[in-house]
Amino acid sequence: MLVYIDLGDVLNLDAKLWPYFQDGLRRIDYVLTYHVQKPQSTHKQSSKSCLCCGFRREQKNLPAHEDPELAAQEQRLDYHEDDQRLRREEFEENLREMGLEMEKEEGTKLPGVGFLKIHAPWDVLCREAEFMKLKMPTIKVYCLINSIAEKVNVFIQKVTAPLQPNVGENQTENEKPLSYPFSREKQHLFDLSDRNSFFDSKTRSSIVSTSPLRKLFCLHSQGRFKTQSMLYEWKLNRCSRMYVILVLSLQILYEQWASYSIFYKYQPIGLVRKYFGEKVGLYFAWLGVYTQMLIPAAIVGVIVFLYGCATVDDNIPSMEVCDERNNITMCPMCDRACSYWKLVTACGTARASHLFDNAATVFFAIFMALWATMFMEHWKRRQMRLNYIWDLTSFEDAEVRNVKLTCRDRMPAYMTIIVMMFFLIFVTLAIVFGVVLYRVSIMTALHMSSTPTFRTNIRATVKTTAAIINLIIIIIMDEVYGAIARWLTIMEVPKTDKSFEERLIFKTFILKFANAFTPIVYLAFFRGRIIGRPGKYLYVMGSYRMEECAHAGCLMELCIQLCITMLGKQLIQNNLFEIGVPKLKKMLRQRKIDKKHQEELNKTLHRHEKDHFLGPFVGLNPEYMEMIIQFGMVTLFVASFPLAPLFALLNNVIEIRLDAKKFVTELRRPIAVRAKDIGVWYTLLRGISKVAVIVNAFVISFTSDFIPRLVYQHMYSADGTLHGFVNHTLSYFNVSHFQPGTEPMQPMHLGYKVEVCRYKDYRDPPWSATPYEFSREFWAILAARLAFVIVFQNVVMLMSDFVDWLIPDIPKDISIQIHKERNLIVELFMKEERGKKYRNTIGDPSPQPLRSRPSSQA
Repeated sequence: MLVYIDLGDVLNLDAKLWPYFQDGLRRIDYVLTYHVQKPQSTHKQSSKSCLCCGFRREQKNLPAHEDPELAAQEQRLDYHEDDQRLRREEFEENLREMGLEMEKEEGTKLPGVGFLKIHAPWDVLCREAEFMKLKMPTIKVYCLINSIAEKVNVFIQKVTAPLQPNVGENQTENEKPLSYPFSREKQHLFDLSDRNSFFDSKTRSSIVSTSPLRKLFCLHSQGRFKTQSMLYEWKLNRCSRMYVILVLSLQILYEQWASYSIFYKYQPIGLVRKYFGEKVGLYFAWLGVYTQMLIPAAIVGVIVFLYGCATVDDNIPSMEVCDERNNITMCPMCDRACSYWKLVTACGTARASHLFDNAATVFFAIFMALWATMFMEHWKRRQMRLNYIWDLTSFEDAEVRNVKLTCRDRMPAYMTIIVMMFFLIFVTLAIVFGVVLYRVSIMTALHMSSTPTFRTNIRATVKTTAAIINLIIIIIMDEVYGAIARWLTIMEVPKTDKSFEERLIFKTFILKFANAFTPIVYLAFFRGRIIGRPGKYLYVMGSYRMEECAHAGCLMELCIQLCITMLGKQLIQNNLFEIGVPKLKKMLRQRKIDKKHQEELNKTLHRHEKDHFLGPFVGLNPEYMEMIIQFGMVTLFVASFPLAPLFALLNNVIEIRLDAKKFVTELRRPIAVRAKDIGVWYTLLRGISKVAVIVNAFVISFTSDFIPRLVYQHMYSADGTLHGFVNHTLSYFNVSHFQPGTEPMQPMHLGYKVEVCRYKDYRDPPWSATPYEFSREFWAILAARLAFVIVFQNVVMLMSDFVDWLIPDIPKDISIQIHKERNLIVELFMKEERGKKYRNTIGDPSPQPLRSRPSSQA
């Protein structure tokens, strides 16, 4: 729980309760925790003698009644603890050699837990800041250019003042300190009037964590991944709050960022960056931009849906389906158990399909393709502006390679990874095929065992249960695939942390993307297209006939699957798990201490001791991954589900505050990591936006009835309308041509004898010269479908590339400011050089030698 401290109380607190060493002067920059060796009972102690390279244990004679195996196990545990203790001592000595100062607390209040508090002196901070090329503010302050863009920003801030968080940093400043990479030789250029506040807590903890500790971990590790397993049983704890202002910043973040009641306000990104670092700040800035851009997409999606609702009564195809006078008899949906049925019974499905399959669908697909491009461009400009504000324009992420392996060394791991990735994708396909068999078998069984009055609800029941099963499998396999992807990446032994993270993201994305979208792809492009025809159906597993789409097509089923998957993942996997699992883990950690003792400790525990009960920070990859999958749901199949942007918007409004609350109250403070972009995630977003154009083109062409309606209206309709379209899409079948054993068991189910039934396809009638072959209409519509895909893809991509070219990546005012800063840096150095020469001239006490005159000869 977050403990609020008033400013008056802060100033009166004892120094021991604050993030200082026992002397009350040296601040704690970093805290490491470790397991304290448990005290041994007197009758189980064993003498130990330490050698220079190992340990030698002199075992005492064990009592006769003591179990030898138990004694041997305890002896091994003691050896392990002693080994860890000596390694920690060696580790601490290396920290001292690097100039860090330490203070240790072992088991004072929390049994079995030790804390190593680390303080970085001024010299160490300066040395590492110079090595990391940190840009720090100089004594030079310049006025910002009063450009048109700046005036527009001021106007926008005034208009959106009610939406701005009350953190005191929203006002546009006219002055900005000039920043320059820190150098110990040029300390006179920087504002060192207050050394205590020159390096803030985020910078100090980042310096301690990313430079000396990483070097020491790599020094002692035998391989690249020893650091991942926390060598020497060290665990990173949340860095202690450094100043009074930092405690107040955390309280402001809780009130103005991590509260659900202010969901309508902007995020205090600047304060998030100051407390958690640039990498976390960029994630929440990207999430905020993505959520804002979902607002126009959601509005247009709702308009498209409302258009379908308003025109459903005027839709001629659905009116023909619902017209009982047509008296169209359809062929059975399954063998034996199913019988003939009336087309009018599909009236509800036909009307519902029109809500998502109408003329506005094409417009919305084009709009969403351009929306994705606009979102990417808007984020690039926003990212560049943040880089300028956060002094990251010249930041370059450089890492030292720790392991050098040849291609021959990596080949076994590469082959294992390739085989495993293909195997896991095959597992995903097998799971989808299993769900298909479930639908086919359950539908047949229900038709055979149910009463005729219940059979009308069979299809809806099977569809819903199958979608829920798919959702459960997706959630379970997501966790499995995430663990397997990490294991495969560890086997690969990447050379740098950045390479490790990128390869892990790539593998996890492929597996989770395939896991989430394979059932959707099957429904969109394969279901109902590989079934054969009456009298010649395609069978799997012996006697199971492949499932068909409803008369109105598979678009409605695709919409149901998308809706259940999207809402289920957001509600269960993203929100419920993110709230419930951390609280459960925290509860289990606190249960180790009895409740009475815990209440007493809370009054005297230091900040870092309270933070020990918080959950560890596992990185931003899970947060990005769930948003990337959601972005795929919003863009890839948006032609079949125009309400997807609305559901994503509602989820993200909650997601922002949920993640904020988790970072502020549930997790230890992460290491402040510098970053100037979102890394490989931008590449994945751009790839999805490109693929979305192709996918939506195929959805409109092959999944919906947009192209068949268009072709019929312009080529086959007598009056240029859709009257007669339903009859045009239905082919004829002579029931005497059923294969033996596949005819209905109740042929008189409708009350009359059926001789010819209808099925949805473009085939020649049984009385033609080529019975049941694809008709000319089929090939004409297929050509129109393929032509639409080509035209739609090229036109939309051309429009997207034009928008990309039209909008510059760097805002003009930021480009001017960067250029101005470079000129000011040159002026500052020139001025400093002139001042140095002047000081050298004034400060030299030796007189200049006079030129001697030649003496005259007398």
